[in-house]
Amino acid sequence: MKRNIFLFVALSVSIVILFGLNLMTGSVHIPLSDIWTILSGRFTGKESWRFIIWDSRLPQALTAMLCGGSLSVCGLMLQTTFRNPLAGPDVFGISSGASLGVALVILLLGGTVETSMFTVSGFFAVLVMAFVGAILVTAFILFLSTVVRNSVLLLIVGIMVGYVASSAVTLLNFFAAEDSVKGYVVWGMGNFGGVSMEQIPIFAFLCLSGIIVSFLLMKPLNILLLGPQYAESLGVSTRRMRNVLLVVVGILTAVTTAFCGPISFIGLAVPHVARLLFRTENHQRLLPGTLLVGTVVALLCNLICFLPRESGMIPLNAVTPLIGAPIIIYVIMKRH
Repeated sequence: MKRNIFLFVALSVSIVILFGLNLMTGSVHIPLSDIWTILSGRFTGKESWRFIIWDSRLPQALTAMLCGGSLSVCGLMLQTTFRNPLAGPDVFGISSGASLGVALVILLLGGTVETSMFTVSGFFAVLVMAFVGAILVTAFILFLSTVVRNSVLLLIVGIMVGYVASSAVTLLNFFAAEDSVKGYVVWGMGNFGGVSMEQIPIFAFLCLSGIIVSFLLMKPLNILLLGPQYAESLGVSTRRMRNVLLVVVGILTAVTTAFCGPISFIGLAVPHVARLLFRTENHQRLLPGTLLVGTVVALLCNLICFLPRESGMIPLNAVTPLIGAPIIIYVIMKRH
């Protein structure tokens, strides 16, 4: 019990420290004292510094926190539901489905996430198509799980779905205009800086809504660990719960993918880090722990992206595998 309390406190303190470092790090050095006065509304210095903090670094740090927590929770729920340690939004092809939906808008209709929210090819269309793509892939995998009991085969099917979606995106890239292709490629590299301060409220509302619903599923998730037959005997409708989980994972994956691009490895690796730290499968401790660890990892990745400073930012998806891949290799070797 004391260990869990210590871990929760340590992770919370780490989030505060990393959040502050994210606000301080960038091509322009801004002292911490000035950052505090800017956030408190008492700053009287350079107007450019106020713009950098309020319109760039602050929304980027908030986006990293929300995105990291959301994807980590999605990964944990998928791993529990499918009883597969390698389940995750990106591995099961859910992120690929969302990416295909976004590609249809950007490459086929010439849309962009920066356009007006209510245009046919604007951000609203991007969000809707990302959600549709994520939901369709998740529903397909969920349907197959009722037929195919082998978790490895389900994993292979998910990878194949990802390949099919990637093939369709490649064809769209081939026939699309040059500007659209460039925009989609940049979006596909992943970036927490794609959410403006004006978009933060809706992004936060959607992410927090999904996370809150996932917390309400903690008890049924614990029951699922004992097997579907035992869960049914306790009065838990596994089909209904999986449908709710499907919608939650679809919404969170769609929102994060539409705003930030397909972020790899966070949803897959972070739940395993949380299990190693908390040494439990009880979701009443594991789910909040996964949320905190995901937030820490996302803030850390975003901080690493800023390290070159004058040379520009490193693409996010060039950093996340460096952290996620060794963890997955360790988990595979340990299970073997």
